[in-house]
Amino acid sequence: MEKKKIQKVSDPVIRLKGVRSMGVIGDPGCEGLGTYNMKVYAGALEECGRDDITLVVGDLVPAGTRHHYQTIQELTEILAGNKVYALRGNHDTGAYTEYFGEKNYAILTESFAVVVLDNAQRTFEEEGIRLLSRVLAMEDVKQAIIAFHIPVPNHFILNCVTEEEFACLKKAYEPWKEKVKYLLCGHVHSGFEDCVDGIPLICTGGGGAMIEDVSKDIRASDVEHHVVHFYERDGSLCHQIVNLSEDCYGRERADGVLRQKLEETVEGELMAHFKYMTFADRAERRGMKRIANLFRALAASEYYHARNFYSILDQPAPFLETVETYIPGEEFEQEYFYRMLVDYAKEHAFPLAEQAYAGAAAAEKEHTLLLKEAADMDGFSRDVIYVCPVCGYVMTGDKAPERCPVCGGPKKQYEAYVKE
Repeated sequence: MEKKKIQKVSDPVIRLKGVRSMGVIGDPGCEGLGTYNMKVYAGALEECGRDDITLVVGDLVPAGTRHHYQTIQELTEILAGNKVYALRGNHDTGAYTEYFGEKNYAILTESFAVVVLDNAQRTFEEEGIRLLSRVLAMEDVKQAIIAFHIPVPNHFILNCVTEEEFACLKKAYEPWKEKVKYLLCGHVHSGFEDCVDGIPLICTGGGGAMIEDVSKDIRASDVEHHVVHFYERDGSLCHQIVNLSEDCYGRERADGVLRQKLEETVEGELMAHFKYMTFADRAERRGMKRIANLFRALAASEYYHARNFYSILDQPAPFLETVETYIPGEEFEQEYFYRMLVDYAKEHAFPLAEQAYAGAAAAEKEHTLLLKEAADMDGFSRDVIYVCPVCGYVMTGDKAPERCPVCGGPKKQYEAYVKE
């Protein structure tokens, strides 16, 4: 019988043999369990499969319903490469103990101990504090990680427990402070390292949730989705933070049949998005604003469906190299494909198709020029970009022309995209 990956903890102290490393994932599910977010968690599970065990430091789910816990459990069972232990986060309410068991417990390996404490309500429970003292007092525990969800006070962020609450934790570990090698937490959708009370603090919330700006010192642009590896080297406990690429998971697209169906599904969802948006415009022109609103909402839903399916297929380049990857497609369309179809439409007297392809080719030429500028992301300086909603032509500059150079549409109709 296959052993379960998700561990429901029934004893406050667990002894594990043969464990010398641990992978840590932070905050995979608090923003929802949609495919777009879960791709990162799937990649994190695969990366942590290199270790002997995995610990998720909270917020496995957006809310503590049985449905959400069942979803994350089933996904984890399929994808995890080792035993997965959980730590309760502030989103992990409701039925948490039914799926993951004890909220305060300790894992004792032959190399190190991990003491898991519940502070999801911004307080450390007495039960956990007593367990921490008990474990640190054990003679065979030489080095330990204290893990909890919400950070203790530090030098970077204010989203943490109070100094008084941290004092309760310090009082518990103070007699054996030399054994405490790391403080470990999540909660913040970012990542940083600090030193608190002379102990290294690692905050990791990059296992699925969208990375956010969390302070003036820690910007989203400086942090990638990541996991943390803890391991023993020459008798000492060490750590390594490993960033996850945006192409961190690809199991489904490796199946040829499924890949084809996913591609067809993306096309179908985007076609539905387009149809609904077009009908919404028609309804708007007839004054039927509620109907237009309904179809725009449906169109948005279809787009997010398409994004979820496409995320399974997507193999993006590293972000700073991504813009350049779009240029060849734009060049091909405007230099060859659309030009060929313009000629075909003209030869066969299809004037509307000829007009549409000619207009699109003109826009694609501008797309290419702008993408070549944007390949230098830091140097790109266009603050305002205009799009003609009649033909799709793209314009830049301080002042847009009074009429679209391609179709003659008036300036008052342009859609302006302004840097915020």
